[in-house]
Amino acid sequence: MLKHTFCHIPGVGLKTERKLWDKGVITWDCPLGSFKFKRTAEGVFKAIVDESRQRLSDGDTAYFGRLLPAKESWRLFSEFRNEVAYIDIETNGYVGPYGYITAISLYDGKKVRYYIKGENLDDFKEDIFDYKVLVTYNGKCFDIPFIESHMGIRLPHAHIDLRYTLRDLGFKGGLKGCEKLIGIERGGLDGVDGYFAVLLWKDFRRNKNPRALETLMAYNIQDVVNLEPLMITAHNLKTSATPFEEAYRIELPSPPMDLPFKPDLDTIERIRTARAHIGA
Repeated sequence: MLKHTFCHIPGVGLKTERKLWDKGVITWDCPLGSFKFKRTAEGVFKAIVDESRQRLSDGDTAYFGRLLPAKESWRLFSEFRNEVAYIDIETNGYVGPYGYITAISLYDGKKVRYYIKGENLDDFKEDIFDYKVLVTYNGKCFDIPFIESHMGIRLPHAHIDLRYTLRDLGFKGGLKGCEKLIGIERGGLDGVDGYFAVLLWKDFRRNKNPRALETLMAYNIQDVVNLEPLMITAHNLKTSATPFEEAYRIELPSPPMDLPFKPDLDTIERIRTARAHIGA
């Protein structure tokens, strides 16, 4: 879809891009003909198209990540699907100097990687550079800055934050609400949320309860695994509004089998009951 994209060029919005397509300028290689610009110079347009062609050839996803509007970053997906990492973090519930990451999960459409504080969390710093595009939900505001601040690294990757794309499509209710809108069920993890994940970590640390950690990791991994069907659904809905739907439609894959952790229902019920008792 990137080769049909012009909205990353300064002064070219979605309306102008649509006019270009309607005039037959459907890829970077098409001549402009008599098309006249209102908000950008033709020379600037051609220069950025030339650079875009080279950057795509170089696999420079960060270039497009910087220039694309957040809600249009989905356009990276079909071109770089095999270099995507779906990621999500859990924390101890604090920000600033008292906050820290308890777990990170990463899914690339084939395998799950997971990282736990006190075990292998630092491995994430190296593994994440196996990928060129990050897909998150609300990662621009939370996951990415938290990782960069608390792990002391910079993530220069292109970033597709599905919060913006899904909101533009009319999806609301946060990650869990968006999942339900496309028919994703969480089974025993239904009702477990980010604050519940904080309580699971506390239960693991205070009570040495390995089942709490198992449940926390099952929840965290479910978050990243579910990002893939959300990403593909958003991609397909977005391309359906372009002339290129048939060429770029992606079939939803089967969910991965044999995930490494399973939730402990007794632990969930115990924490849920305690949470209700204190009015959390």
